[in-house]
Amino acid sequence: MYKQNLVFISACIGMFIFGIVLITLGSILPSVTAKFALDEISTGSLVSLLPFGILAGSLIFGPIVDHYGYKSLLIICSLLILIGLQGIAFANTFFMLQISVLMIGFGGGVINGGTNALVSDISSESRGANLSLLGVFFGVGALGMPTILGVLSKAFSYQTIISAIGFFIIIPILFFILIKFPIPKQPQGLPIKQGLSLIKESTLILIGFVLFFQSGMEGIVNNWTTSYMLDVVNVKSEDALFALTFFVLGMTITRLLLGTLFKKISPKMILTLSILTTLLGCLLMIFGSDLSLTTIGLFFNGCGLAANFPLMMGFVGEIYFKITGTAFSVVLVIALIGNIILNYLVGIISHSYGIQQIPYIIIISLIITAILIFIVLHRLANQT
Repeated sequence: MYKQNLVFISACIGMFIFGIVLITLGSILPSVTAKFALDEISTGSLVSLLPFGILAGSLIFGPIVDHYGYKSLLIICSLLILIGLQGIAFANTFFMLQISVLMIGFGGGVINGGTNALVSDISSESRGANLSLLGVFFGVGALGMPTILGVLSKAFSYQTIISAIGFFIIIPILFFILIKFPIPKQPQGLPIKQGLSLIKESTLILIGFVLFFQSGMEGIVNNWTTSYMLDVVNVKSEDALFALTFFVLGMTITRLLLGTLFKKISPKMILTLSILTTLLGCLLMIFGSDLSLTTIGLFFNGCGLAANFPLMMGFVGEIYFKITGTAFSVVLVIALIGNIILNYLVGIISHSYGIQQIPYIIIISLIITAILIFIVLHRLANQT
């Protein structure tokens, strides 16, 4: 029999690793761009490989965890991330760098989906609050990367720092090996037919498209902020990394508070405040011509984008409890397609019109997200 607290801790550790994965490329992108002499199109294609790898991991994890359970996949994919980080650190060709980015993306995609499904499965009550708390550990991992790089980059190369962080993942792997996890929910076979039938669920698909734009907006900020600040705000690389930590800090603090807010405020009110806060953050980025205002804008962006994922995944976990992993796979695949498309779009727009267009792309995505959110809430209210 598994111990719920230990399993929840393991999920939080996995999400911590995913936070490292998702922010790594954005944190070192200016250095990588300079090392391999990449133009905007090549940079956009490289950035798109990370969500593409996460997409592939998100596609396969659901049916597999429903049939085989969580333990093996968490161990195997943590090892993949360890190897991929070493590849990023020591890549001497652009192809090797691409493979390494794809590898950490794939491992991260499995861990992201698996830990969300795992917490949903062990949470009989307060599912949204627990998923929000899980998201805090994503923030801790993501916050740590630019902070560590910013502090240590004066004494060590980014290659040395990335390699050391990769070896750190050995500790979580040992923890996964030692504890017990919940038994599979579909041991009789892979739930392929049930998964395919979910494609017909219009509410699930709408939730997926909310996360399509949500994931895209997060990806844009994570991957392009440092380059945006270097070119538009004219700051140093260390200052750009420092500003990026405030985006993650805003998201982390908000998700920590959401566990309490979910019990006191309606999802509709939380999501409305989230949309308005993100809009304020974008306006500060547009009209803020210095480091301080842009940093505040990024902080508000983090606060505003914090609620969508735990709320929407909580809805999915409640409606599709019997095949949580497979249902999470469906919405996460849609979300990651959005991340890929919007990141690649940013690369094209930056090449043609300049990287200063980033806040406007986020605002347009935000408006579409708001429309989709209120359609989803209306449908859920009618179903209830």
